[in-house]
Amino acid sequence: MTELATQRQAETAAKGPKPKATLNGARSFWLKQLHSWHWISAAVSLVGMILFAVTGITLNHAASIPGNPVTVEQTATLPAPLLARLAAFPQETTDPVPDAVARWASEALKVEIAGKPTETTPEEVYVALAMPGGDGWVTIDRSNGDALHEKTTRGWIAYLNDLHKGRNAGSVWFWFIDVFAVACTIFALTGLGLMFLHAKGRPSTWPLAALGLLIPVVIALIFIH
Repeated sequence: MTELATQRQAETAAKGPKPKATLNGARSFWLKQLHSWHWISAAVSLVGMILFAVTGITLNHAASIPGNPVTVEQTATLPAPLLARLAAFPQETTDPVPDAVARWASEALKVEIAGKPTETTPEEVYVALAMPGGDGWVTIDRSNGDALHEKTTRGWIAYLNDLHKGRNAGSVWFWFIDVFAVACTIFALTGLGLMFLHAKGRPSTWPLAALGLLIPVVIALIFIH
């Protein structure tokens, strides 16, 4: 009887720690995974988060930040052979200018208009050259070949603000914003997971998290109409 009791005690002792060991093993696994994804997503999105945080402030105070627009104009005359080729261009169209004309503009005016849509009329060809932090355009008079390029820049703050908004920044920046947003989401969710795992030893975790939700909700309900 004593031997049987001893055997049962041994079996109980052997089985007892397993649930705790399993729990600790699972917790260790998730801690490792969350830490890995958290620091990787933080590294990928670090510079972007600083950029978007700072430009969030500059955009919020855009009316208080003085701008100093600088406008530069360039003129040139389209050579006769290219003017003749432009004469064969449709009278009204949004098609890009012929490649030869685009190459000439790149050399003479230092501006890239290849593949860009135009606003063509019988009198002139107009190409809009929107860009972050400024604007620009090129016109070519179809009667005499006179070309004018005007470029206006509004400084680095305006440039960075437009990057924040994705304004006229092109398709590559468009996709960068999506990738950056995914990295920030992973960073936030893994941070939430780490908070959950460490909350037992940090009693202020959930009150602070709730405060972070409550503040914008109260502001939106009371002060935004």
